[in-house]
Amino acid sequence: MAKVSPIEFFRQVRQETSKVTWPSRKETLITTAMVFVMGLIAALFFFAVDSILRFAVQLILGLGS
Repeated sequence: MAKVSPIEFFRQVRQETSKVTWPSRKETLITTAMVFVMGLIAALFFFAVDSILRFAVQLILGLGS
């Protein structure tokens, strides 16, 4: 592999970066909101499953008195 000077390296990086399709502000906000919504849904789901399992274990072990 040929060695590239630092100046040429940064020129190539800048050239490649210009080829990237960056998301719009609206796309970024929508995606961020969806991540938070999905995180909230997952948290509520696992909270419900944990509560049900805790109740079942307490019932089985007779600790639910």
